[in-house]
Amino acid sequence: MKRIMGIDYGDARTGVALSDLLCSIVGSTTVVPSRNREKAIADIVRIAKENEVGQIVVGLPRNMDGTEGVRAQLCREFADELGRATGLPVQMWDERRTTVEAHNILSQHNYHGQKRKNTVDAVAASLILEGYLAFRGR
Repeated sequence: MKRIMGIDYGDARTGVALSDLLCSIVGSTTVVPSRNREKAIADIVRIAKENEVGQIVVGLPRNMDGTEGVRAQLCREFADELGRATGLPVQMWDERRTTVEAHNILSQHNYHGQKRKNTVDAVAASLILEGYLAFRGR
């Protein structure tokens, strides 16, 4: 089996989460810098190859009413580039409230300041992947 990768794309940092080999739970997370989009894509391609990823899920930031704004369009463009660079299928996944939820989780575990800033995107990516894996499991 191949792993599934979850992505929380951001301007400064992009969270990356990987499933376990059974594609049932989140196995690991990391963050890659994304101010340089080409470098971020190259980093994600490398991680995908090293971890035998077969599919990518990119968070789609929709507004609370379900509409899409500028940020959603940027994520769709990033997902398209990622699909071309990896040759893998890329699925968009509604990520409403994942960053808020990630901040809440980190607050509960006393992650503050720079420690939180460096972790929140990885936690958001794991929440995106977790939601997608639960959906697949139904």
